[in-house]
Amino acid sequence: MKLAVKSAFVLSAALLATLSACSDGKETGSASPSPQSSGTAASAAPKNEGNKKVEIFSWWTGAGEEDGLKALIQLFKDKHPDIEVINAAVAGGAGTNAKAVLASRMQGGDPPATFQVHAGAELNAGWVAAGKMNPLGDLYASEGWNEKFPKELIELVSDKGQPYSVPVNIHRGNVLWYNKKIFDENGLTAPKTFEEFFDVAEKLKAKGITPLALGDKEPWTAVHLFEDVLLGTLGPDDYKKLWTGEVPFDDKRVKDALDTFKKMLTYINKDHAARNWQDASQLVAKGEAAMNVMGDWAKGYFVNDLKLKPNVDFGWTTTPNTAGMFMVISDTFGLPKGIKDEASVKEFLKVLGSVEGQDAFNPLKGSIPARIDADAGKYDVYGKQTIEEFKSSKLAASLAHGSAAAEGFVTQASQAISIFVTKGDVDAAAAALVQAAKASGIAK
Repeated sequence: MKLAVKSAFVLSAALLATLSACSDGKETGSASPSPQSSGTAASAAPKNEGNKKVEIFSWWTGAGEEDGLKALIQLFKDKHPDIEVINAAVAGGAGTNAKAVLASRMQGGDPPATFQVHAGAELNAGWVAAGKMNPLGDLYASEGWNEKFPKELIELVSDKGQPYSVPVNIHRGNVLWYNKKIFDENGLTAPKTFEEFFDVAEKLKAKGITPLALGDKEPWTAVHLFEDVLLGTLGPDDYKKLWTGEVPFDDKRVKDALDTFKKMLTYINKDHAARNWQDASQLVAKGEAAMNVMGDWAKGYFVNDLKLKPNVDFGWTTTPNTAGMFMVISDTFGLPKGIKDEASVKEFLKVLGSVEGQDAFNPLKGSIPARIDADAGKYDVYGKQTIEEFKSSKLAASLAHGSAAAEGFVTQASQAISIFVTKGDVDAAAAALVQAAKASGIAK
């Protein structure tokens, strides 16, 4: 999987500079550390300099993700009781706040020992291009990971043939979740195509049921929905060409996708701008809305927090027109330059990349293992199905989660989609995306 990242670092660097300016070299005012992370995210400086320690920086503070992280940390503590673990998680969906805190710390020369970063442009066009990361080729060789992770996934975390992070999971972004009771009581079948989606949505609306839940208080959720519409409209091959400039953002099919997205927005809950992704998922869980498009961390939320049963309380299918496709989002951790205890971080990365580590983390997080030899028996019916479909699907990199394009484009695209949700101007949105592509070096 090739990603377009040329010249993207320029914008990433601009973003970092902006964030740094806002933060005065300390924790940003925009960041909202969770109670768990309060006093740890940017201020938990180790007191005992002689001790071995690993500070794990992430945005896993809610739903099943925190459960998965705690399980992983416990496994590491069991194996390495002599190494102190600092959980420096910062709350905020899709890393909205954590990325700002991270940018400030990296710019200020205070990198975490290891941090969560999405495979793809977010890693390579950002931190690797900035010279902030150490290569991990030796660790991949000693742990045999070159044969244990899918080739396409290794390419996503590599630059010039060197891997720079270790994938802990695979999330699927193109999932449509639905309330089983609502669908069963109304004799409805989960939609596979856009035509079927709008047919189902119209029938639900006629019954007084909100067809589609959205919580775009944080703009990435609207981008997440739009990228799935883009994938379903262009198909996986031409969707990839958006990020290399081979398909322009004023292509008729991009405008068709915006039109379809606009029509979808006529079926969402009115209070969408006041809700986050968990709130939107909860509308479906409670039967206050019928469907929601979200990554499969929503499954972790359904099962671990809301105690719902898959295929009983909720069902799932791929988003319209994306059967056989897989919008891939992979959380990874690397080894920043300038940290004090590289040896302890490498021990953590070894656990992170092990079968045992991935099987401790992913069943709780809602994701599937990044390794091809993990134990599928540890996963529920959704996990087993997704593990199998990942093997044969055509992969597509997520825009909303930083894998498809560098941070500069993601920021501008998010602004364009956020305005589009309010204004609904297709030509203006397409023009904004074209401008973002030119500014980030995607378009020539």
